[in-house]
Amino acid sequence: MKAFCLITLLLAAPALADIAAGDDSGRTPRLTHPARRIVSLSPHITENLFAIGAGSRVVGTVEFSNYPEAAKQIRRIGSYEKIDLEAVAALRPDLVIAWESGNIASHVARLKAIGLPVAVTETRRIEDVPADLERLGALSGTGTGARAAAARFRERLAALRARHAERPKVRVFYEVWNQPLMTVGGQQIISDAIRLCGRENVFTALKPMAAAVTVEAVLAADPEAIVASGMGEERPEWLDEWRRWPSLTAVSRDNLFFVHPDHLQRHTPRILDGIERLCEHLETARTRRPAGPRRGGTG
Repeated sequence: MKAFCLITLLLAAPALADIAAGDDSGRTPRLTHPARRIVSLSPHITENLFAIGAGSRVVGTVEFSNYPEAAKQIRRIGSYEKIDLEAVAALRPDLVIAWESGNIASHVARLKAIGLPVAVTETRRIEDVPADLERLGALSGTGTGARAAAARFRERLAALRARHAERPKVRVFYEVWNQPLMTVGGQQIISDAIRLCGRENVFTALKPMAAAVTVEAVLAADPEAIVASGMGEERPEWLDEWRRWPSLTAVSRDNLFFVHPDHLQRHTPRILDGIERLCEHLETARTRRPAGPRRGGTG
């Protein structure tokens, strides 16, 4: 299982390294000293750096890096999909941390090409998050804080797994967005969260992290619950558009649920808050099952 894929780390000049943070592929990225000027290319990376006590070392980040409050004061260098490469270089970072499945690969390649040290991260399982924290701690010299944060995460995760083990399955459609209609594939961390709660992603067979699907495909899958996050703090109005199909199991049982996007779509310690909410919705869906034969492939 991949935990935290620290794919490559390029140094501006060759030197004998005294810090190494290996990844699951066997590579051993190296730094000559703990990173002091870090540019983060994703909101969740920024949040994780603050979680381990390295927030003061972040000199640049992208739009929507809004947690914790101090992250809002960091200089912006574009969005995770459109990075201002000149702005990044002007900050003279000794480490840039990119997001493999979120950043544009050509942007990351150009940062490497101009000699900036780049680490690329990816978290696809819930267990990857604490490993992510520990490796960020090794690179930033905040190992003590990182190990403590990782330990707290693993303890809380173990309790969640024990609490929801052996629960009857609920087939779920996770709606990322409505136009176009988007969902997540089986390798995305949200699918892992769904499995932890005893749910089954009806589109788990999809290979991409995120993919467009049709309304007809959702109707054919007939999920017992539909969960949406959207982009804001409020329940998206478009979630209720499914009520146009009253025979859909999720609609007939009123199992249209909302989970705050920052609590489920960001690969940070707060994902456990989202999982707890997700599991609560799952229990609600189970209580709404009729006494007779069940629909929706509930197993």
